[in-house]
Amino acid sequence: MQRIVRRALIACVGLLPLLGGLLSIGWMLGASGRLAGGLPALWTAILGMMSHPIGIVVVIQSVYTALLSGLWVRYRPFEAPADAQWPKVSVVIPAFNEGPMVERSIRSVASCDYPPELLEIIVVDDGSRDDTFFHMQRLRREHPDLVKLVRFKGNRGKREALVAGFRAATGSILVTIDSDSEIDRQTVREMVAPFLADSEIGAVAGQVVVLNRDTTISRMLEVQYALAFDFGRAAQSTYRCVACCPGALSSFRREAILPFLDEWAGQTFLGRPVNHGEDQALTNIVLRQGYDTVYQRTAIVRTLAPVTYKQMSRMFVRWDRSYIVEGFSFAKFMFTRYRRKNRVLPAVTFLVSNLRLFLFFYGLVLLPTTFQTNLTVVVHSAIALLLGATFTALYYLRIERSFRFLYGALYSVYCVLLLQWILPWALITVRDERWGTR
Repeated sequence: MQRIVRRALIACVGLLPLLGGLLSIGWMLGASGRLAGGLPALWTAILGMMSHPIGIVVVIQSVYTALLSGLWVRYRPFEAPADAQWPKVSVVIPAFNEGPMVERSIRSVASCDYPPELLEIIVVDDGSRDDTFFHMQRLRREHPDLVKLVRFKGNRGKREALVAGFRAATGSILVTIDSDSEIDRQTVREMVAPFLADSEIGAVAGQVVVLNRDTTISRMLEVQYALAFDFGRAAQSTYRCVACCPGALSSFRREAILPFLDEWAGQTFLGRPVNHGEDQALTNIVLRQGYDTVYQRTAIVRTLAPVTYKQMSRMFVRWDRSYIVEGFSFAKFMFTRYRRKNRVLPAVTFLVSNLRLFLFFYGLVLLPTTFQTNLTVVVHSAIALLLGATFTALYYLRIERSFRFLYGALYSVYCVLLLQWILPWALITVRDERWGTR
């Protein structure tokens, strides 16, 4: 009985973003004179919204969020069979100008609970110009049987560093970890468990959480990471198609990626090399072969998040460029029989995620002539945004049981006011292959 009540409460929390989205847009349209009565009944709000392009988008997004909520409730981490034979694992850590942080990253892997005779750590210095290699050597001396070093004379980019690490690896499972991150003790074991539980799994995404929670920006990103990386990937994992296994923490079957390293390293878009989005590109390669990609909540990596507006905006520009480029890559095989089952929901996820492109172009061309630009509309729109964002941020309250979820509502306002230029800039500069955050 307690389990039934608990699941019912979780489901109710999952439906709150749907309710919040419908009520907030109803408020906004009512404030602009499109719905009589200010805050109408829910059904009237839905009917009124469906007569307006933005309303249609919000209804679709809200229903889709409710669908993801149901999938999120169903999600369970993978467990290795009791009689599992644990395979050899190669952990690859690419590093560039990371300084002492790379030492923390290596040390966290070296102290994990995976059998040391089945573990190797390959650290690739991508032409660092600081003391990164010094710290790598220190850990090599501490763990001579565990740590292997590769050093480039000059900077070649993260893909080339990963390729070198993958080629030097001898394990049947390849794990990637960013050099500005450190893992929990059980993480390597948990990243391997899904492969032992199901032979159709080709890649696993770990849970990315913020390590530095000491500024307003990093605290906002803490909530945003939880919503994007835990809620979103847990829902996608239910239908076995996580769209992006993150560079901060992912694992792959060796045979799923090794034959494609040259293709991956030489990827181009509109005639230019692609140096960003290496994680999503590798995930697309795994999906294209028919493998499943899943999420493992119990495998945790703690990573340094941006602490300034400049750092955060550069990160988002890079992510949006990857979103555009890899969206095209996924679209090429999205409607083919690339997998035996679960092909509909990945396509729905792709289409709904691209609604923000529609909203951008609609807002750019038509919105100024559609809404009355007066102070009342601005105020009511801001209240609508805050209401919807607060409902959505309740997921963080459920996941972390912390009232820091309010930073999620603050982030939504911050995003609308200060980050709306990022998507159009990413579209304009999509051929720019520079990494952008160094």
